[in-house]
Amino acid sequence: MNKKIFISTGEVSGDLHGSLLSKALLEEAKKKSIDLEICGLGGERMKKEGVKILKDTTSISAIGIWEALPLIIPTMIIQKRFYKLLKKYPPDCLILIDYMGPNIKIGTKLKRSRTKIPIFYYIAPQEWAWRVGNNTTTNLINFSDKIFAIFKKEAAFYKKRGGNVFWVGHPMIDLTKKLPPKKEARTILSLRSDENILLLMPASRPQELKFLLPTFMIAARKLQQKYPSLIVYIPSCRKVFDEKFNDAFRKYQVKGKVISQKDNARLKPYVYALTKIAFCKSGTVNMELALYGIPQIVGYRVSRITAFIAKKILNFKVRFISPVNLLVNKLIIPEFVQREFDEKKIFYKSCKILEGKSEKIKIKKGYAFLKKELGEEGVVQRAAKEIINSII
Repeated sequence: MNKKIFISTGEVSGDLHGSLLSKALLEEAKKKSIDLEICGLGGERMKKEGVKILKDTTSISAIGIWEALPLIIPTMIIQKRFYKLLKKYPPDCLILIDYMGPNIKIGTKLKRSRTKIPIFYYIAPQEWAWRVGNNTTTNLINFSDKIFAIFKKEAAFYKKRGGNVFWVGHPMIDLTKKLPPKKEARTILSLRSDENILLLMPASRPQELKFLLPTFMIAARKLQQKYPSLIVYIPSCRKVFDEKFNDAFRKYQVKGKVISQKDNARLKPYVYALTKIAFCKSGTVNMELALYGIPQIVGYRVSRITAFIAKKILNFKVRFISPVNLLVNKLIIPEFVQREFDEKKIFYKSCKILEGKSEKIKIKKGYAFLKKELGEEGVVQRAAKEIINSII
């Protein structure tokens, strides 16, 4: 039996989740003696898992309105080509992963064309947590044959509105493994017994380097001056970022190391084992750090124009920016956004976390509660099994 699946995703995190799902889909297909071909939009991770990548979309992502303007035409061209392929070579199903703007457009257009291609949405927009304008939602329910929810609140949100929802749990649950002993980690990373790591995870998109990296670097320098045994590590999720991170170390006179993309997966467990605190952007990484029990400070900033349009014109509302805080609707980990995103505030809060028991206990309790909301292991396999069963 031959089957074909198309996947549409973008950005680094989408490529990660697309690769995990693709691997699970191929495994499930093999169990049922299905010759499965997977094509789509994604990146290197998906390609390594056997996906035929039609276009790499990890480099054309942006957060914000002003920031996304240069990417509109390239994105439209890719969407047009992808849509033509869907029409010319209809797959047995289309899986949309995250990548809200482009995926909503593709799903809507397909539904209007009355093309009978089943559409599954995996890792949907976090509409249960934010609102734009008059509280209306995207038309995701109208074009999705099934929504694979990763949060309980997400599942409840779409079910209440008539969506066909299958709650699978959060895929990061499957990736969280026991960390190696600290002694082994120090040997692998060549760190002394008194040295620990200040982890920086500032960017997966080019504009985040501009808006986030300088402030995080200045705060890191201040913290390193107070605690000289802290060594800054930056895992690079894209090869083109490596030199930019190294330049930042030199410019801001911070002692540290960049872990290249090719070494990322191998060294990550050792880095996490020695991390005392992390400075990071808002996103999937917050969930990962939480599952490993690593204290973190989240920061985010977009251009003033984007912030003004979002707040004053689009009436965008969100209580928290980190999925960790959003999920429990409580400030578990510190957040600094826009004007509050300041190196002095980040430094002060870091010192409180590193020196004070109460801050650590608060974060630890919050993480424990969070884990209960994320489901059980086998998340990606559950999603893959349901999808394969749906197309045979």
